[in-house]
Amino acid sequence: MWTPPKRFRCAVLSALKHDYVARGVAVHPRFELVVVADDRQIADWGHARNQQFADVLGVPYVPDIERALADFDVDVAIVSPEAERHCDLSIRAARAGKHVVQDKPLATQRSEADRLVRTIDETGVRFLMWNRNFLPAVNETRRQIAEGVIGRPYAIHSDFYFAKDAGPRKGERLPGYPPLNWHAHQIASHIDGSDGGLGREPMGELAIEAIYPLGYIESLLGTRVERVFARSTAHFHQVYADNNVEDLASVTLEMSGGVLGSLAIGRIGAASHSSGGDINLVVHGDRGTLVVNEAHPGVGIYYRGQPAKEPRQRRVASENDFLLAQNFAEAIDSGGRTIMDARTSYDIFATCEAARESCRSGRPVNVVGATQS
Repeated sequence: MWTPPKRFRCAVLSALKHDYVARGVAVHPRFELVVVADDRQIADWGHARNQQFADVLGVPYVPDIERALADFDVDVAIVSPEAERHCDLSIRAARAGKHVVQDKPLATQRSEADRLVRTIDETGVRFLMWNRNFLPAVNETRRQIAEGVIGRPYAIHSDFYFAKDAGPRKGERLPGYPPLNWHAHQIASHIDGSDGGLGREPMGELAIEAIYPLGYIESLLGTRVERVFARSTAHFHQVYADNNVEDLASVTLEMSGGVLGSLAIGRIGAASHSSGGDINLVVHGDRGTLVVNEAHPGVGIYYRGQPAKEPRQRRVASENDFLLAQNFAEAIDSGGRTIMDARTSYDIFATCEAARESCRSGRPVNVVGATQS
């Protein structure tokens, strides 16, 4: 007799940073959001944000994480607080025997990343870092590489420019005004979704967004970054300049198997592009080259009176959220790996950390990954 697959009950452990991860998991019929929870001692604005999301979902908000995990018979924790709390909430959920889906970045400090990977290994729960590796263009690129269309890949480049604003443009702050406060700016930016670096510690684009292009490179080629050389600057936005973090960077990657790579990344402002930004991949093989526009397939929509911030170019046929959740469900069922598990996430974190150190020192830096730390 056929038995329907288990449905997984999910706790949203904080919705302070984003709610798109929880919404993405919930598109899959095997996952049900049953409670929003957070620690009682967070700030009032955090409780208000969590309560608002719980009300939208029609589920309770419980300001006690451990009680919520126990009382609501939870199978999965979806973690998306301020960046500094990512590891702490994920670790507590894993120690309670819950599988974990986490927002990026993995961590803000290596010691926390070490603790998270160790906990995931010890508990045996499944871990998924939310990512974009199942976008249609990336799927097709992965298929063509696997089928040997371009032969053996030996080099890869990614442009990853997010067309999002981040407050005043560089140079617009009037003389004598105090520097912009990172934490306060990110809290206020939540209304238009430009709060990707929410946390007290300022984070540049290498920390906030590089997970995406580095995730593409890892999933397409299966290589590990061994050494990096990077340059960065605060070119576009005053809040980045005031807090000494980058909104524009370039990184050269030396990878296992002799593969070379490069990455150009930036938050380039909404006026610079007709939709989400210029995001492309070029993969060179010994028999050919793949040139990939990440946003395709898409459709352009234009009309009179169109709001300035409404995207003109829009993705179609994307099932990334569903496929990520499906991958996670299959990993839980089988005990196998997810497309971006804790150790892969750690290696990406270590690559970003090395790139930032290279920016500071002006020298190439070796990447110390999860198996080497």
